[in-house]
Amino acid sequence: MKTRSMTVLFLIVLLTALFFSAAGLDSAPGFSGASGQEKAKVEYLTSPERSNAPFSEAVRVGNLLFLSGQLGRDPLTGKLAEGGIEAETRQCLENIKNTLEKYGSSLDRVVKVTVMLADIGEWAKMNSVYITYFAKNKPARSAFGVSGLAGGARVEIEVVAVVD
Repeated sequence: MKTRSMTVLFLIVLLTALFFSAAGLDSAPGFSGASGQEKAKVEYLTSPERSNAPFSEAVRVGNLLFLSGQLGRDPLTGKLAEGGIEAETRQCLENIKNTLEKYGSSLDRVVKVTVMLADIGEWAKMNSVYITYFAKNKPARSAFGVSGLAGGARVEIEVVAVVD
């Protein structure tokens, strides 16, 4: 199982690298490329209430915003949303929406989504909620089952979005 997880992680990293290359980000303003432009500006963004976390809430590189994975936790109580995978997915996407807006983007600017499910058998239920958040602009997406998520969560979602 670890080999499969490592393979999936490798593929995600590879796809991200290909995304940068295909998007021409190595020659965009703020990126160091063959043209000798300045080095990329990287901003590590974290809210004061999350400053003790061992990761950044989001990282902005040029005009891209990379969000850390979000769980379906209520930000006020810190508890997972009650009601199963659908409720957790809804809360997770609300958390993503709020984080994107806090850092200058929005759901309609999301270009890549990665969904991790504790039980891949819940994919259809997760998807029934997911499609209500991305009804018009459908980002590229990967979804896979994992052997477990933090805090007993059923779903974790991370996104990459464009910042204007």
